[in-house]
Amino acid sequence: MESKPASVDLSGIRRGPIITALIIGAFVAILNETLLSNALPDLMREFGIELSTIQWLSTAYMLVIGVLVPVTALLQQWFTTRQMFLSAMILFLVGTLVCSISSTFGVLLVGRVIQAMGTGLLLPIMMNTILAIYPPDKRGGAMGLMGLVIMSAPAIGPTLSGLIIDSLDWRWLFYLVLPLTAFSIVFAAVYLKNVSDITKPKVDILSIIISTIGFGGLVYGFSKAGGGSWSDPEVYWTIIIGCVALALFVWRQLTMKEPLLDLRAFKFPMFSLVVVLLLVLMMTMFSTLTLLPQFLQSVLLMSALTSGLVMMPGSILNGIMAPVSGVLFDKYGPRLLVVPGLVLVVASLALFMGIHMGTSTGYIILSHIIMLVGISLVMMPAQTTGLNQLPRHLYPHGTAILNTLQQVAGAVGTALFISILASGTKKYLSSHDATAPDAAALGLVAGLQNAFLIGLIVAVIALVLGFFLKRTKAPEEDQQQAA
Repeated sequence: MESKPASVDLSGIRRGPIITALIIGAFVAILNETLLSNALPDLMREFGIELSTIQWLSTAYMLVIGVLVPVTALLQQWFTTRQMFLSAMILFLVGTLVCSISSTFGVLLVGRVIQAMGTGLLLPIMMNTILAIYPPDKRGGAMGLMGLVIMSAPAIGPTLSGLIIDSLDWRWLFYLVLPLTAFSIVFAAVYLKNVSDITKPKVDILSIIISTIGFGGLVYGFSKAGGGSWSDPEVYWTIIIGCVALALFVWRQLTMKEPLLDLRAFKFPMFSLVVVLLLVLMMTMFSTLTLLPQFLQSVLLMSALTSGLVMMPGSILNGIMAPVSGVLFDKYGPRLLVVPGLVLVVASLALFMGIHMGTSTGYIILSHIIMLVGISLVMMPAQTTGLNQLPRHLYPHGTAILNTLQQVAGAVGTALFISILASGTKKYLSSHDATAPDAAALGLVAGLQNAFLIGLIVAVIALVLGFFLKRTKAPEEDQQQAA
């Protein structure tokens, strides 16, 4: 076991301005993840490229975050909170500027990659800072405020981009983000304080390379499968190489004195349970939020903007509920929130299984609200429960593990459920008259029903896991430091 570092003195620290600085930065970065969704058709016309090429704006973004997040555990032990956060936001600002002035697809893609580097650094910093400055009995409320941003910003993105694309040039998607990002940098430079412990562990280059191949291979392979075919050699070889590299990475971390990503966090049972629970839940959530627009736009024939508005009430309620569930978590513990939340997720997927050609917009909005309210009761309480059990020196590793695996779960879940959708659609069309007027839409509905059935089974597994969750306590010395 490594020697314990001297901890930063947190006595008298003002938490309010620090959390505000983090929230502003998080909102700007996470809003950007979904801001381009409605602009893709315009960008295809602008640059004269196919859908398979334009998807790289999303795939590359996920890929960079998936590769970068594991390394943040090391970076947070080498650089201060201020250095990390300001570097992340400056990278994001530079990426946004490059996107706003891009005249070719290649330049736009480079800008998105730079933006993703900033976002990848930012997510673990936020969670690690909350763990450092709040005692365990007050972390739920602070994590809930983060949840408000993390859940509501992606909901605003598609609708906001739809409005901008309808009335302005697509570059305004980036012009509008620039002043927000600049303000975040100035605010953080004034108010953000250093709260992390600098230990400067040995940098293992081989671990970084293997980690990049492993997590990058998995995210890329599954993202590619979601937009193509599992039989494509590029898909299965990338996934195989990613799995082999990941196995080597795990073995190396377990045999090193100063690992890049300390997997000893998995020795803590509630942390391990939360990782599995969130993997299952994120697979379900990512896939549902990918499948639903397909139904709204291809079956109910809504525009991208209208489908964004249909999904907005649930997402806004999800954001509002995040801080509420955080406060309730501090008072009552995780099980009272997580189990009812998972029951709501299971119920919503049962409702989604009942969709058909004549499904009303109200039915979709209600089902979507039930799902996202359920997720708001699970996400932050579960993450806080798992991280609360870890000792202070494992905070950077715990946050990096959770954020990395959520990215992987999102890529795997989306690819898996899109494959189920495609398979179900193909099976329907092979057994019915494919030339009938509504055949394509009916085939899509059949595929969606299959996908939601698998989602329901996965959600039931998550519900069973939820019954084993219980309140955790940090080691005594860590409680005293954060108090």
